Amino acid sequence: MLSPFMLWAAKKEPGSTKNISMTKASAITTEQIKELRDATGVSIMQCKKALEEAGGDRDKALVILRKISGSMGAKKADRTFGAGAIQAYIHANGTVAAMVELNCETDFVANNEEFKALARDIAMHVTATNPKFLKKDDITEADQKAAKEVFAEEVKGKPAAMQAKILEGKLATYFAEMVLLDQPFIKDPSVTIQGLVDAAMQKFGEKTAVGRFIRYKILER
Repeated sequence: MLSPFMLWAAKKEPGSTKNISMTKASAITTEQIKELRDATGVSIMQCKKALEEAGGDRDKALVILRKISGSMGAKKADRTFGAGAIQAYIHANGTVAAMVELNCETDFVANNEEFKALARDIAMHVTATNPKFLKKDDITEADQKAAKEVFAEEVKGKPAAMQAKILEGKLATYFAEMVLLDQPFIKDPSVTIQGLVDAAMQKFGEKTAVGRFIRYKILER
């Protein structure tokens, strides 16, 4: 927003409002744009625009880009998957591993090394966190009933008026930890796995989703 002095100056000098706007935009440095691009993989123009909107604040720019990627995901929801990549991760001790199928629309994106790297990162995450479900819709009624019975015992000593709310909160936390897409990414807890997928949609311009995953551990069935 222009200060009263700037507005006064703009009236005195025709075209000066444009110059002020250009000066504000030019305050975003190439280094800032490069740093944001390296962190997100998003195009230079999108990074520049987000930084300008955020007034040069990197953290705010990240939030803006994530909001954009989320809305892009919704717009691409009706598109069809036609390709993808399967990547695996084996832990250093050789006793636990995971495989992840990451879907997209075309072979062009599926064969991109950065796309494959994302699938490997998610496989590594699965190895470390051992999620039980891909998304919330995969939680069965039997799972919900079993968890509810356990937590119902824990809230019995709480005030009757608060028991339902406390139980709801416990269940939400419990299942959030078991749903892959809702888990904070182990390399960057500020973003969820779904956030990573949304960012990939923004970066590659195609509908993207985790199709399925499987985790193996020695002697575990």
